[in-house]
Amino acid sequence: MQNPFAMEEAVMRRLGFVIALFAAFAFAPALSQAQSTDAFAKALHIFDNYRVVANITYLTANNWDAKLDVYQARDAAAPNPTLVYFHGGGWVAGSKEASSLTFLPFLDMGWNVVNVEYRLAKISLAPAAVQDALCALRWVYRNGKEYNVDTSRLVVMGNSAGGHLALTTGMTPASESLDSLCPGNEQLKVAAVINWYGITDVNELLAGANVRNFAVAWLGGMSNREDIARRVSPLTYVRAGLPPIISIQGDADPTVPYAQNVRLHQALDKAGIRNELVTIPGGKHGGFSDAEMARAYAAIRGFLGKQNIVRQTTN
Repeated sequence: MQNPFAMEEAVMRRLGFVIALFAAFAFAPALSQAQSTDAFAKALHIFDNYRVVANITYLTANNWDAKLDVYQARDAAAPNPTLVYFHGGGWVAGSKEASSLTFLPFLDMGWNVVNVEYRLAKISLAPAAVQDALCALRWVYRNGKEYNVDTSRLVVMGNSAGGHLALTTGMTPASESLDSLCPGNEQLKVAAVINWYGITDVNELLAGANVRNFAVAWLGGMSNREDIARRVSPLTYVRAGLPPIISIQGDADPTVPYAQNVRLHQALDKAGIRNELVTIPGGKHGGFSDAEMARAYAAIRGFLGKQNIVRQTTN
């Protein structure tokens, strides 16, 4: 049986974590010396106040173990708000390890984070990634107490294909049975969805002016690929009763058409769902400036505060 607390793994992961934090905070070229000292102190605080439980298998499918990492705040006095994060990469690339700096703002807020990997196209075609994401959420429901997770304050987030998975995880109804690989009695609900430039209409990327190779690769040559694409498209599931959703995207995104998230925003408005679309003028597919990221995270924090998931501040 794998021991997630094995000494060598724990030491190496913690060392890598603090080096990454140091690089992210202390050496940012725009920081003054005082800011740099502040940032390094903050990095050390995060390092000292988190334990990382790595490579927990939450699902085995196609003879492949799907794994996740839990970043648990040591000093939380009560069940803690928790982010479930899905990496990007067009469902064909990417890894949880390569994306670990993405959710630093949530560690800074003292949240737990569950960092999820899922089956890429080379292992299984669609809808495998969507199934895995739902199974990861079920794992959190079943095991969250051990990690001080407040399941009433679960937020899902992802970038690009991960944004798509965050949306499908928060929006897909149980009637679609996309969680059939990990059946259970839990009602899989999230408190909010944070969608960074995620795909909302997969069919649109399979042909025509907006065709994208990564989407074609994820659906493969299946004869019913349009039907599967509809089943894994967030726009299919817009209805009353969804969790609040905030989306962030540049209006010059060359990878995911900006119009997709405009359509999602409009459909959610029509359905009466609390939602917000944060547009980065001239923004591409991520790679936003420090000021743009600060604006996006201020909007996210304000949005979550309105849902009583985090305390609103006057800063």
